[in-house]
Amino acid sequence: MSHASLEQVEQRLGYVFRDRTRLALALTHASVADARVRSNERLEFLGDAVLGLIVCQRIYEKYPDLLEGEMTKIKSAVVSRQTCAQMAQDLGLTGHLIIGKGMKTQDVLPQSLGAAALEAVIAAVYLDGGLEPAQRLVLPLVESRLERAFASGHHENYKSILQQHAQQALGGAPTYLVLAQRGPDHAKEFHIAVQIGDRRFEPSWGASKKTAEQQAAYNALAALGLMEADAQGVVRMVNGAPGANGANGKNGHGDANGK
Repeated sequence: MSHASLEQVEQRLGYVFRDRTRLALALTHASVADARVRSNERLEFLGDAVLGLIVCQRIYEKYPDLLEGEMTKIKSAVVSRQTCAQMAQDLGLTGHLIIGKGMKTQDVLPQSLGAAALEAVIAAVYLDGGLEPAQRLVLPLVESRLERAFASGHHENYKSILQQHAQQALGGAPTYLVLAQRGPDHAKEFHIAVQIGDRRFEPSWGASKKTAEQQAAYNALAALGLMEADAQGVVRMVNGAPGANGANGKNGHGDANGK
């Protein structure tokens, strides 16, 4: 790999290697290596762990109210093969991969190559300079993706958000009241309201109890000033809501599905 090519990658990474052979190895695919141990596969193994550590620490710090299961879902979305491949593309790594002649004839390289290159490069930076430069590389790549993963997952469970807030700030858990039912048994709809203490919030109809409960929970959160929707129906959590970070969410009217 040429000196100029390695320098270009360093510029995209914002990191200058003390030992550039680490970077060259991180970009070397097994299809061109004379032995697999001289490819980026071992670095990929280490980089997967380093990436996971950095992402997990950031989730832990950024969302202090989330439980383990919720944090795991966000982490899984951010370190998925598809997401890693996208981050590799953002850094321009795929254009610098050293691959075998047979792979060069393909119009589109498999996503797995880019994802592996990203993890290998993260490991190379970690080995060359330690955890701090690896964090400086990873965090700008994952920050907006963390927020999107949080918004798309956490905003689907308005009941969870309301439960946390009610217990922390209102001194009691919400209850869900079935006010009415309509329709035949195979297509029944439910009219449900949330009550917290003596206060009952605007009810909502839903095609299932879960759907109606989610929408009723959203109504309660909106009434409490913890959720708001713009003219297009895009929901965001307001400062003060459990885990609020200002990230845009989904349309609250129709996306609540009880997940």
